[in-house]
Amino acid sequence: MSNIALFDGVKVPAFAAKREGKSALAQALGGDDFGKRISIKGGVFRLMSSGKEIANIEERYLDVVFVNAAPKTSRVWYAKPYDGEAQRADCWSADGETPSPDSKDRQADRCMECPKNVTGSGQGDSKACRFQHRIAVVLANDIEGDVLQVAIPGASIFGDGEKNEMPLKAYARWLAAQSVDPEMVVTRMKFDTAAESPKLFFKAMRWLEQEEYDAAARQGKTPDALAAITFSVPKTDKVAAPIAIDGKKPTKVATPEPSIEEDEDEAPPPPPKKAKAKAKVEAPAEDDVDEPVVVKQEKKAPAVPAKASLASAIDDWDD
Repeated sequence: MSNIALFDGVKVPAFAAKREGKSALAQALGGDDFGKRISIKGGVFRLMSSGKEIANIEERYLDVVFVNAAPKTSRVWYAKPYDGEAQRADCWSADGETPSPDSKDRQADRCMECPKNVTGSGQGDSKACRFQHRIAVVLANDIEGDVLQVAIPGASIFGDGEKNEMPLKAYARWLAAQSVDPEMVVTRMKFDTAAESPKLFFKAMRWLEQEEYDAAARQGKTPDALAAITFSVPKTDKVAAPIAIDGKKPTKVATPEPSIEEDEDEAPPPPPKKAKAKAKVEAPAEDDVDEPVVVKQEKKAPAVPAKASLASAIDDWDD
């Protein structure tokens, strides 16, 4: 372990002291609709189940435990401006590197070469193609309860941050610099009250107790946790069977196109209003902010053996 105290005056627990290299979750943090999730629509934490809101949190923060995360940050692009209704993506990438072959309107062979990944292709100086990272969490006060999906939008992933106010990537790097994995601590997700659209910061609150850590580890391996972090597209390889009505000739049913529903937490921005005089220049998008630089600590942590924890991916973010 590092000589840096993550929580002042608190003894490092045994499971953290035995840490053997980055866990899979730590690396994943460095994207099908899931039944139970946490929405941040409107700058409010909303507990959703099968598309319906079952509760909302009045506080501007929520304490959770990360139990798993998608190995890559995904990307989604919509051809039409947002009209207030859920709409389907036209091009998407599960790994943020190459568009899915199931995209109905692929824009490039590689995401880095895509014209929708260029500053200015979206509203103002933003990029038309948006980032998203999916994580699986449990509530800190109910670790053995439901696993919930959180789709973190690009503005909450990248950018600089301070110790108590860090976007996801900076937070994961800060923990890694102190030889701490995200699943070892309670993480507070809180809204940036200065942001115009929902934006989250992350902060470590306390170590987990041994029993809590063991429960979180079990939760991270459940089918619900794996489903929560999976970015996939429904595929229809077969044409639906013809339907016969009152003995009349069967009618062919069209095969629906593969698609994914838009994430309401980061809906495409509305079309720009027509300017009467000069067009309004918008601020650069959060996705275009330079990635944070991790400051090396003066005291180096002793080398520690590798443990088989949740399996492997923050290094991939630098691609």
